[in-house]
Amino acid sequence: MPTAFSQTPEACQSALVSPAEGLSSDEAAQRLIAVGPNQLPQPPGKPFWRVFLAQFVSPFIALLAGAAALAVFLDDVTDAGFIAFVLVTNALIGSIQEWRAERQTNALRHMVGGQAVAIRDGREQTLPVIDLVPGDRVKLETGMRVPADLKLLTATGLQADESLLTGESVATAKAPGVDAPDAALGDRASLLYAGSLVQTGRALGLVVATAEATEIGKISASLRLAPAPQPPLTARLAQFTRVFGIAILGVIALIALVETLRGAPLIEVMVVAIALAVSAIPEGLPVAITVALSLSVRRMAARNVIVRALPAVEGLGSATLIASDKTGTLTLNELSVGEVVTAEGVSETDLATLARHCTDASLGPDDANRRVGAVGDAVDVALLAWSETLTGDASGPDHGFSASAVVATLPYESERKFAAVLRDKAGAGQVIVKGALETLLSFCPESDAAYWSGEANRLAAEGYKVIAVAEGEGAPSGPLGAAHLEGNRLVGLIGLIDPPRPDAAGAIATARTGGIDVRMITGDHPLTALAIARRLGLAEADSEVVTGSALTAMETAEFDATVARAKVFARIEPLQKLEIVEALRRLGHQVAVTGDGVNDAPALRAADIGIAMGRNGTDVAREAADLVLVDDRFATILNGIAEGRVAYDNVRKIIQLSVATGVAEVLLFVLATATNTPPPLTAVQLLWLNLVSNGIQDVALAFEKGAPDILNRRPRPPGEALFDPLMITQVSLSGLWIGGVAFATYQLLLSLGASPALAQTNLLWLMLCFENAHCLNSRSERRSVLAIPFASNPVLLLGILGTQVLQIGAGLVPWSRDLLGLQPLPFADWLLMAAIGFSIIPLMEAFKALVVRPRRW
Repeated sequence: MPTAFSQTPEACQSALVSPAEGLSSDEAAQRLIAVGPNQLPQPPGKPFWRVFLAQFVSPFIALLAGAAALAVFLDDVTDAGFIAFVLVTNALIGSIQEWRAERQTNALRHMVGGQAVAIRDGREQTLPVIDLVPGDRVKLETGMRVPADLKLLTATGLQADESLLTGESVATAKAPGVDAPDAALGDRASLLYAGSLVQTGRALGLVVATAEATEIGKISASLRLAPAPQPPLTARLAQFTRVFGIAILGVIALIALVETLRGAPLIEVMVVAIALAVSAIPEGLPVAITVALSLSVRRMAARNVIVRALPAVEGLGSATLIASDKTGTLTLNELSVGEVVTAEGVSETDLATLARHCTDASLGPDDANRRVGAVGDAVDVALLAWSETLTGDASGPDHGFSASAVVATLPYESERKFAAVLRDKAGAGQVIVKGALETLLSFCPESDAAYWSGEANRLAAEGYKVIAVAEGEGAPSGPLGAAHLEGNRLVGLIGLIDPPRPDAAGAIATARTGGIDVRMITGDHPLTALAIARRLGLAEADSEVVTGSALTAMETAEFDATVARAKVFARIEPLQKLEIVEALRRLGHQVAVTGDGVNDAPALRAADIGIAMGRNGTDVAREAADLVLVDDRFATILNGIAEGRVAYDNVRKIIQLSVATGVAEVLLFVLATATNTPPPLTAVQLLWLNLVSNGIQDVALAFEKGAPDILNRRPRPPGEALFDPLMITQVSLSGLWIGGVAFATYQLLLSLGASPALAQTNLLWLMLCFENAHCLNSRSERRSVLAIPFASNPVLLLGILGTQVLQIGAGLVPWSRDLLGLQPLPFADWLLMAAIGFSIIPLMEAFKALVVRPRRW
C-alpha cells in the first residue's frame, strides 16, 4: 500500500483484509506464496576468479594480448612469454587489492532479519521476520527493530530512530492517524519503516509492505537498476588507449604497406609488425599504474580512507563538488545542549539539575563510552550528559534523592507533549515538568508568555530543538494529576542541536580554496539545516535552501536550475537525493557524495565517487560506496582528495615516460625502415627495455610524493583528456629527441664499421641511459629536476641504479647475454652512451623554463 500513510488505520485494515484476531495461518501461507518472503535479494559475492578475470577487461590489456597472440602465431615463444608474464602479474596485483576490499555480506538483509511478535490465529506468536506478510499485525517495544513497513493501529509513548532513512538525528514521535498526501518521508507520523529502531514506547502495527515494497526495498532496487558511473581515471585511460591503439595500428599498417611494396616476404613484414607493436606498446605500463594506485590505497588507509576499488583512488582527487550528508558527516550525530535561557534567579546548573530529574535514561560507564552505552531517548541522554558536564556527577536522574523519593511519573507521549515527575523532597512535594513550551505555558499562568515564546522562536530559527522546563510544588502523594501541574513556574529553555564536527568548517573552507564546491543534503528540517550550514560557512540566506517538496513539482530544466543555485537541500527523501546527484552530474560536475545511512545508498552508488562513513555508517552505505572514511570526519575527505591528486599526477608521470620512450622506439624503426637499415633492436631487446628497465622506472615514479600546493590547485575539468596538450608536447619533444639521437648514433656506429650486434648493444645501453635520465624529467611536468629533492624518492634512485646493474649483469651472465644478443661493450663506449643519454635533461629543462608556465588547475 504505497499511500498507507495518508489513509486511516481502518481503511488500511479493510484494504488488507486484516481482522482483529490477526490472519489465520492458512491465509498467511497463501499470501506468502503470492508476495514472497520478507527479505531483500542479496547479490552474490564475487569469487576470486571473477575478480581476477575482470582485470583483463581493458582496451590496453587487449593491445598487449594482441601482441602476444601475434608472437605465438610467429612461433616466438619468448616474446609471448614476456607479455603473458606482464598480464598475469598486473592481474594478480589488481585482483588481490580488490579482493581484500570486497564485502561478502548483504547489510539490508541483516536489517530486516530476526524474529517478530505477530498476532496469528487469535494469539501472539513469535515468527521469523521472513514469514511476515501484508495484513499481519506486529507488536513492538522499546529497542526492537521494525521488521516491515507498518501502519500504526495503537501506540504509547512511541518514538522511532529513522536516521538511517531520513537523516534526522532526533527520534521521531509516532502515533496512529492520517498524514497529508504530500507528507515527506520524515513527516509520516503514522508509519513505521522497516529497518528503523523503536527508541521508546510500545505499538501495534499493521504490515502494509514487505521486502522490496518497503522503503528500504525501494532503495535496494534502485541500487541494482542504476549502474555505477565509470571512475574518472578508468574513462580517461580507456580514451587514451583507444587513441593510442589506433595510432599504433596506423603506423604498423603504413610500415607493413611500405615493406610489402618493396617486395619483402610476408614473414619479414610480420616480423617488422610485431617488433613495431612491441616497441610501441609500453608493456610495463599496466603494472606500473596498478602499483601507483595500490600505493595510494596504502597511503589513503594510513590517512583513514579505505578504498574498495583501485580506480576510485584517483576519482576523489578529480571531484569538483562534494554533496555531503549532514547527520553524522558534517555533524556528530549526537544531540547536545547548545544554548539555554534561564529565568531570573535560576543558574544554568540549577536548570540542568532539574532537567536531569525529569529524564528516563542512563549514560554509559564513563565519558569515553557514554554515548555507546547510553540507554533512553536521545533528548534525555543529551540532558544527562549536559548535567554531568556541569555538576561532575554521573549518578543519573535520581541524584540528590533516595530511590523511594520518586512518588509518581508521567512519561513523555507525543499526544501529551510533556513529561513530569513528582518527588518527595524532605517532606515536601516537588514537581518537575519538561516538554513543549506551548504546553508548559498552560501550566505556568504567571510566566511571561510573550518573552518565552520570543526566545523559543529565536532558538528554533537557529536550528535548535527547544525543550522547556518548569518547577512547582504539590502534595507528595500520587497519582500525578492536574493539581500538581497547575501554578508551576517556567524556569528555563534548553536548546538542543546536533553540532557540527569541530573541524568541518575548516575542511569546507579548504575545499573551496581548492576549487571544490560543497553542498549539504539532509532529511532534516530546513531551519535546522540552514542553522548548521551557517555555522559551517556553507550558506547564509534562506533562498539558498530548497526543500524536497519544492523539488517534487519541478520539471527537469527548473529542477537543474534550482539544484545549480541551492547550497542546502532539506527534507530530502532518499530517491530525491539520487535525483539531485544526477542533476549535479548533468550540470558538468564530477560529484563525490558522502553519507552514512540507508537513505544515502542510492546517491552513493550513482555518484562519480561514493564516500561512506566507516564508524557510524550503516553497512548498506559502505556497500554502495567506493571509499570509506574510518573516522567519519569530513576533514578526512581532504586527505583523500590530496592522495587522489597525487595518484593522478603519478599516473601522468608514468604514462609520459612510457609513451615518450615508446614514441622514440617507433621512430627508430620508422627511420630504419625508411633508410633500409638493419633493425635497430630485436623484439627481445625491446621487451627487455620496456619490461625490465622502463618497467622499474615506471614503478619507481609511483612512489613520488605530492607537490606542496596539491590542495591549492583547482580540480581538473571533468572533460579534460589524460593526454592533454602539455603532455602531448612534452612526449613529442622528448620522444623525437630520444628516437632521433638514438638512430643517428646507431647509423654512426654502423658507418664506423661496428657489427649490427655491437651497434645494437650500444643502442640498447643508450636507450637505457635515455630512460634513466628522462625519468628524472618526468618527476614533474613543470618544476625543474633540481627543484625536487632527490631524497624524497629513494626508490627512484635505487631504480636507476638497479637498471644499470641489471644491464651490466645481463651482459656478463652467458644465458642472458645470448638471449638478448649482447656483445662485450668497452668502458669508453658505455661512458659515451651515458653522456649522450643524459642530453635529454638540459633539453627538457629548457622547455620547462621557456615554454611551461605555472598555472592553477
